[in-house]
Amino acid sequence: MSSSTPEETAPYGAPAGTPAPAGSATIKRIRTHHLREMKQRGERFSMLTSYDQLTAQIFDEAGIEILLVGDSASNNVLGNTTSLPVTVDELIPLTRAVSRSVTRALVVGDLPFGSYQASPEQGYLTAARFMKEGGAHCVKLEGGVEMAPQIERMTRGGIPVMAHIGFTPQSEHTLGGYRVQGRGDTADRVLRDALAVQDAGAFSVVMEMVPGDVAAEVTAKLEIPTIGIGAGNRCDGQVLVWQDAFGLRTGKMPRFVKQYADLRTVLLDAARSYDAEVKDGSFPAPEHTF
Repeated sequence: MSSSTPEETAPYGAPAGTPAPAGSATIKRIRTHHLREMKQRGERFSMLTSYDQLTAQIFDEAGIEILLVGDSASNNVLGNTTSLPVTVDELIPLTRAVSRSVTRALVVGDLPFGSYQASPEQGYLTAARFMKEGGAHCVKLEGGVEMAPQIERMTRGGIPVMAHIGFTPQSEHTLGGYRVQGRGDTADRVLRDALAVQDAGAFSVVMEMVPGDVAAEVTAKLEIPTIGIGAGNRCDGQVLVWQDAFGLRTGKMPRFVKQYADLRTVLLDAARSYDAEVKDGSFPAPEHTF
């Protein structure tokens, strides 16, 4: 009988059957406790949004540890101008598509605006739908101290929770727009929020648009991993919206976005070539015809 457990068969990101180097951590499926262990070892991890089968498969194969089916689908998939209009019923099928398509990555279902803020019980019931109907491995919600009761209720009911503090897009109208949080006298608020969600049972916390030195202090003081987006490079992990990071979206980008590709131009050129060949009769050619 093998001494390996089901999750200790090959190094994370390696092809199936790859032997593990002596003494190395081997992970077949990323779980929440693996992220904490990575933090303890000083290893960083990555997270991307994904809303469909094909990107989920690609990002999973690339070794991305966490895929977030974000409420950002509202303005990246569904054509809205903000994340606020998206509903639970719209996000669950997207979550299901991603969770069905990965073999290693941790899939996070993002709870949309209005689906958890009213009460801990409302939050639990919404999160349970993401787990049961969407196949999510965990859920994410926005808010710090004020969301501790919701986080407590979910974790008590067996649902792992990723928290989200700093700038919280669902509260953009309350916060006065897209503004950096935690500058000057408000830095203590970020730390209080981070400690509150940790104490409530969150397994990790996203910090968005927080000064790098503040995020670094929070990361050092927390036992749970931090994930930055516009929060400097001293968080334990980083997250970006994939359409921003890989250039499917164009126009003015937030300062924290780095574009690793220009997919819009690639797709635009391909579509123009297809259009031209259809119109000049060169496609379909004999080799494309039965």
